[in-house]
Amino acid sequence: MAVSQVEPVLLCLLILCMSSVMVSSRSIRYTSPSVPRLTDGFPHVSITNGFSNAFGGSNIQVTGNGSTATLALDKSSGSGLASVNKYHYGFFSAAIKLPTGDSSGVVVAFYLSNANVFPHNHDEIDIELLGHDKRNDWIIQTNVYANGSVNTGREEKFYLWFDPTTQHHQYTIIWNNHHTVFLVDNIPVREFEHSSTFFPSKPMSVYATIWDGSEWATHGGKYPVNYKNAPFTVTFAEMEMSGCISNPNVAASCSKTPSSLDPVEGPEFVKLSSQQVTAMDWARRKLMFYSYCKDTSRFKVMPPECK
Repeated sequence: MAVSQVEPVLLCLLILCMSSVMVSSRSIRYTSPSVPRLTDGFPHVSITNGFSNAFGGSNIQVTGNGSTATLALDKSSGSGLASVNKYHYGFFSAAIKLPTGDSSGVVVAFYLSNANVFPHNHDEIDIELLGHDKRNDWIIQTNVYANGSVNTGREEKFYLWFDPTTQHHQYTIIWNNHHTVFLVDNIPVREFEHSSTFFPSKPMSVYATIWDGSEWATHGGKYPVNYKNAPFTVTFAEMEMSGCISNPNVAASCSKTPSSLDPVEGPEFVKLSSQQVTAMDWARRKLMFYSYCKDTSRFKVMPPECK
């Protein structure tokens, strides 16, 4: 083979080798620490009985006698479910399988909010799964709003230690009088302790949605949703909602008089165990890549909980 032929071949081999390294580096998966499976202690809720259609009804399919909901995003609309009841404190979980392929700009969310009741003074606890382009995998963003506008959010972002598109994984929110905890496959990734100045305090509905977040979700809106890949579908299963159901017609509130019937008031929910703390430290060291507490350009004076 002539030298002029060898050089292009070597160059091609080098490019293939570099591409292989880049792909393998993105596909590295961690073995997660062992933790108690809190999700095993709560009953699954029928989607048919526990939720109603919030928007995009034609893009919602409920199957398996109410055990699974498939939500779609296409050029006409996203879609979402809202819980029939509002809750003041509780344990909320969903097993979610995310869309495959290039999903930049797509947002899948499992969260609590009362923005429909308190549009200018609302609370919110968010798990948002942000779609990926060819450069990055899906990421999870957690956030908390309390008694104010969306300008007072407390975002943290993490990479996942698994491929969330191949099977269902559990995403969980614990919200009680002591703290708010975000968990992925029962591993705590974030604990937001109760603060008298910034803590969700009003009853909220539970939502499961998929929608177009092109303006901000992927690299600040650099990569919008490509509807050539639509429809984007996500499935929600193993829905769990256990806690204090808010009833405006009942004077006594379990938020003020917690009882042993409230599943998030047991001793295992007052604080994280040493095993959970170790697992959370692991997740934050290896997987967290953004925290508002380190964003000095956004906060000239850091919020008090950052100290």
